Amino acid sequence: MKVTQRTVRLDLAEPLRISRSTMAARDAVWLTIEHAGLRGHGEAVTSVYYGLDVGTLERLLAAVATDLRRFRDPESALDALRSGEPAGEGTPPAVTAAVEAALLDLVGKRAGSPVHRLLGATAAPVAATARTIGITSPVRAAAEARCLTASGFEVIKVKAGARDPEDDVERVRVIRDAAPRARLLLDPNGAWTTAQAEALLPRFADLGVEAVEQPLAPGDPEALGALAARSPLPVIADEDAVSLEDARRLAGRVHGVNVKLAKCGGVHAALRIAEAIEGSGTALMLGCLTASSLGLAPAVHLADRARWADLDGHLLLARDPWTGIGGTDGFVRASYLPGLGVRRNTGEETA
Repeated sequence: MKVTQRTVRLDLAEPLRISRSTMAARDAVWLTIEHAGLRGHGEAVTSVYYGLDVGTLERLLAAVATDLRRFRDPESALDALRSGEPAGEGTPPAVTAAVEAALLDLVGKRAGSPVHRLLGATAAPVAATARTIGITSPVRAAAEARCLTASGFEVIKVKAGARDPEDDVERVRVIRDAAPRARLLLDPNGAWTTAQAEALLPRFADLGVEAVEQPLAPGDPEALGALAARSPLPVIADEDAVSLEDARRLAGRVHGVNVKLAKCGGVHAALRIAEAIEGSGTALMLGCLTASSLGLAPAVHLADRARWADLDGHLLLARDPWTGIGGTDGFVRASYLPGLGVRRNTGEETA
């Protein structure tokens, strides 16, 4: 198998401010695996939070690429990846997820089957995705909410964690007024203390917020579970729910876990988490990093398994270099095309 990579810049349509940072762009490394005239593609994106810069991603993907060449075909490589190689112990989950995505894309194309069918689903998943509104002025937030609901979005995710919590309350209030029928999710990205969360969550419940992600700083899942037990809103763990072990620890103690393929290690890791929490009272949320449609596509093939889908990373870009999963009308859709079902946005098909 021939393996190549390419690094590109993904600019956001506008800077996105959350409680811990503001992002205007990020880099992506595309991995392409070629075998018998067909190519499979995967994407890994940089992340300051997860300590992944371009050099690290390029180096680690190159190391995996070297190891992939020893396999006779992508099917055997995919089987090996599921058992812990060729990525190997200590490889960041984002790298494993990108390699798995490229292999799934290629295996699906060789089988003439979309990825969701490889995973046991017959119908192509369709899900209402949340669309994120960052920490911004009330006027801007209200205008964005009106625009989103006019475009068909049913779910709006509001970033919180401003220096003054009253700013968060006002932002949610004006969004609720501008989009009275929208489902609202709230995400402080771990910005609040327990005392702040206990004071604020009843107020957000009164404003009709459906659930809150990671209200407390990560690192104390016991405190998060205790807060969830007395919260008037469902509490979803995100930064505290990275691995399968994290999900098992939180199952039955929080109302949801946000599974991002780049933080758990890919599609099959996500499926193991979904299996581990099934029947516990903890629901699955599928989230993402800001990435292209190529980076989002693997999660879209799982979207029908989640109670909440937050798969809008590609919609935040000034220009998405890939296409194939939709989303501009508020719904992401897996394709019936073989593999991941995405193609370059230039109009050139990537076979």
